[in-house]
Amino acid sequence: MPSPRPSIRPPLEPPLDPVHALRRIAFLMERRLEDSYRIKAYRGAVAALLSCAPGEVEERARAGTLKELSGIGAKTASVVTDCVEGRVPETLAKLEERAGPLAPGGGDVRAALRGDLHTHSDWSDGGSPIEEMVMTASEVGHEYVVLTDHSPRLTVANGLSVARLRRQKEVVAAVNEHLGDATDGGIRLLHGIEVDILDDGALDQTDEMLAGLDVVVASVHSKLKMEPRAMTRRMVAAVRHPETNVLGHCTGRLIMGGRGTRPQSQFDADAVFAACAEEAVAVEINSRPERRDPPDELIAKALDAGCLFSVDSDAHAPGQLDFLTYGAERVEELGIPLDRVVNTWPLDRLLAWAGGASR
Repeated sequence: MPSPRPSIRPPLEPPLDPVHALRRIAFLMERRLEDSYRIKAYRGAVAALLSCAPGEVEERARAGTLKELSGIGAKTASVVTDCVEGRVPETLAKLEERAGPLAPGGGDVRAALRGDLHTHSDWSDGGSPIEEMVMTASEVGHEYVVLTDHSPRLTVANGLSVARLRRQKEVVAAVNEHLGDATDGGIRLLHGIEVDILDDGALDQTDEMLAGLDVVVASVHSKLKMEPRAMTRRMVAAVRHPETNVLGHCTGRLIMGGRGTRPQSQFDADAVFAACAEEAVAVEINSRPERRDPPDELIAKALDAGCLFSVDSDAHAPGQLDFLTYGAERVEELGIPLDRVVNTWPLDRLLAWAGGASR
């Protein structure tokens, strides 16, 4: 049986590090999709503390001047003061009390997942820097995590042009250099993209840039009500693109959440999943609770077709990396063999499958 993944839960016995406490509060709020404005305040407070000189935080906490720092408000100052004075912050204690697993099942599957192939940073529409996403991915036990910010056509999500994607590649290399050897128990940051599937099935990035990435997730984000035959042609063409590795949230549905609901796209699932099986393209099990995409009946079709799967968080904030628990529960319930879930594979096997081993 796979060993359990470590938790980022810190001990609640004081003394607590203020930065750790603030990060933990934000993480616990993010994994429950709580108010983004409040979460941003806690993340901003972390940045404010990290800019302080040694000993300054403690001095300000004792002098009552924390709120003079840009990014520190009354609630975040209270958390910091509690930590400095040897108390467990009430906000953190309450969040820990109701933390628990996000889903009651799927524990063994979650323990088998080595990484996440679909995550976003503040380079596109995510809320946190790349470094924070990687740090949290390591803390939740990932061996690898793929950064898949959006492609240029998705302007509403600040999609990356060729020039920005090249700059991001340099940042990814620098982060990995700082992380050190992933074979020595560390984490590896892989460079990918969530590339838009255009109306004709082409991908919204140059073939040269796609070929230089570790993992390519291809997703439909526009014209979700396209006529079924045209949508089928569009999706099959994208799946058959030689750089596509994962078919992302294939129906585009929304079943809950702040954006409201949205019906699933209509297409010939048998044809699309047959193409996925032939091309060894993984069908994503998108773990976001507002998506749960594909629905169960389509996962059953993909399973019968012989498809591979990728259980992904589609995280737009560090705490949302924990969404993998939702997808793991579905894998267990639907009887998907673990060896057909590509992110249960070791890094070398994953890269060989994705075509990224020599990149």
